[in-house]
Amino acid sequence: MKQDQLLVVYGEDPGQMTARLLEHIDLFRLLPEDAVIGLKPNLVKAVPADSGATTHPEIVEAVICRLREQGYKNLLIMESSWVGANTRRAFRECGYERIARKYHVPLVDLKNDPPATVKAGKMELKICRQALKADFLINFPVLKAHCQTALTCALKNLKGCIPDSEKRRYHGLGLHRPIAALSSVLRPHLTIVDAVCGDLSFEEGGNPVPMGRLIAGTDPVLIDAYACALLGLELSAVPYINMAARLGAGTADLSQAQIMEINPENKPAFSFHLTGRAQTLAKIVEERQACSACFGSLLHALHRLNEEQGRKRFSGNKIKIGQGFRGKNGRGPGIGNCTRGLDSYLPGCPPTAREIKKFLQK
Repeated sequence: MKQDQLLVVYGEDPGQMTARLLEHIDLFRLLPEDAVIGLKPNLVKAVPADSGATTHPEIVEAVICRLREQGYKNLLIMESSWVGANTRRAFRECGYERIARKYHVPLVDLKNDPPATVKAGKMELKICRQALKADFLINFPVLKAHCQTALTCALKNLKGCIPDSEKRRYHGLGLHRPIAALSSVLRPHLTIVDAVCGDLSFEEGGNPVPMGRLIAGTDPVLIDAYACALLGLELSAVPYINMAARLGAGTADLSQAQIMEINPENKPAFSFHLTGRAQTLAKIVEERQACSACFGSLLHALHRLNEEQGRKRFSGNKIKIGQGFRGKNGRGPGIGNCTRGLDSYLPGCPPTAREIKKFLQK
């Protein structure tokens, strides 16, 4: 498979679609049989794939079957769910424990994996050692919305290969620059994007949108550029993509890409786009360096409140959230431990959407 090539397959059965993709991918034949192959899905939290938040397990299972057929035995499924979430629970409830038992593939909770420090230009990054040690890394992101970066796909999914403390630090650094830096030192050899039914409103799912396709390629920057085009986004709306390209992690120039549709006759006739719902809700929030788990839960709570109250306008001070409020005094409401200095705040790191909803109802 060439670096500038993208493969797209259409359909509704993730397992069958993956098998079709793999018929056109010959990368595995170049690997020695004792190679350690890391499989990195998106299990942001313990919710099923049909919620639009997590990778369909059938996609990973189909890849494991192909690798087993070709004699590869050293396979690892690795992930670290977002801050405050339990990766083991996500493995279980998202269907990955079943796969692990059936094919005798270890599940690696990267939250428990000691990190290594890696230089990325002028930045020092902490990356989980198991991800760095893989001889061949396969990335399985979900194409979906994100409350802070608009889009999450190939590049941002690698954030699941860093410890929770580093995830918090990335938010303090503004997210885009460290995500781009990470892409320059942790390079997946193959990316298969689950664009079957991603949530185009919120990262944590609940509002799945049928898209009916998988996308594969070896250049994660090119894949993210293609994802932007699919959703009608300008590249400038997701700054880390061009930043990653400038760091040599890939190309964002779609004009040079070879896009091969395996079964164009099955291409859905409908179109889809980001709803912008998160950005609308965020207008009543004062966010300073908030972690995605905390900010995402707040927006989810606001969404549910609006549904129940007929989009009743929120009155009062803006809701405050994020690490930038640590040690700050003033008027609330505040969400999370970082806002404990305010006169009214909800503790938690992060608090759940249900807790936030109950707090705001007061």
